[in-house]
Amino acid sequence: MPLPNFRDAESGEEAGGRMSFFEHLAELRTRLIHACGAIAIGAFIGVYVSKYVLEFVARPMKVALSNAHLDDRLIYTHPAGNLNLIITLGLYIGVVIASPYVLYQVWLFIAPGLYKNERKAIAGFIAPAFLLFLTGIAFAYYIVLPYLFKFLVSFQTSDTFRPMISVNEYFDLVSDVLLGVGLVFELPVLVFLLSAFGIVTPQFLWKNFRYAILIIGVVAAVITPTPDATTMLIFMAPMILLYAVGIGVSWFVVRRKRRSELARQDA
Repeated sequence: MPLPNFRDAESGEEAGGRMSFFEHLAELRTRLIHACGAIAIGAFIGVYVSKYVLEFVARPMKVALSNAHLDDRLIYTHPAGNLNLIITLGLYIGVVIASPYVLYQVWLFIAPGLYKNERKAIAGFIAPAFLLFLTGIAFAYYIVLPYLFKFLVSFQTSDTFRPMISVNEYFDLVSDVLLGVGLVFELPVLVFLLSAFGIVTPQFLWKNFRYAILIIGVVAAVITPTPDATTMLIFMAPMILLYAVGIGVSWFVVRRKRRSELARQDA
């Protein structure tokens, strides 16, 4: 099915707007089929490599247990527990592998209805958003998880009780932490969008900095899986830094908007 042309740069006419409702549905169906196919292929690959990725995911817990001179083997309590985990992890890996192609299909669907400057704006923050999310996951894996598991294992006070970590529950905890921190690292992108729509300004963000610290503290307390203050501070530190980065992003966006408005007035 041929794709609709983009809006004409001179007339500003939207070619996508001339498509009928059923043509839009057909286009959406095509994009969904392509995206689902890519996820299926990625999941097939993910299931194949998941047993190797499991070793990588389990490493922070195994290191914490080994350092505490404890058995570092993780267990599963259901006959199909390990198989279910491999399939679940394979699906996650498949989504990650297919995500660039899925985003490309989303882009093909929405781009014809956008002006040229709108397409540039959206394309400009997709890559930073993806990189920030990956940075958040790396920060969680290499910094948050090792300290978190070291703290939890430190409560082993005697030989009477021995930890037997379920691999399924461990994977759920790791997934929550990685996803939570990855989303937190999207804060500059959120500030970018709010500033682009005129909802916030750098002056507003700076004036309410202390309230932002309070909100960050509450969010850190909610997403921190342990009650100790040090882990909470580890979560808060990058959030505060990202908020400061967000102020700079907002200043850049507002300044660029003002320059564009002045240029249009002079023209």
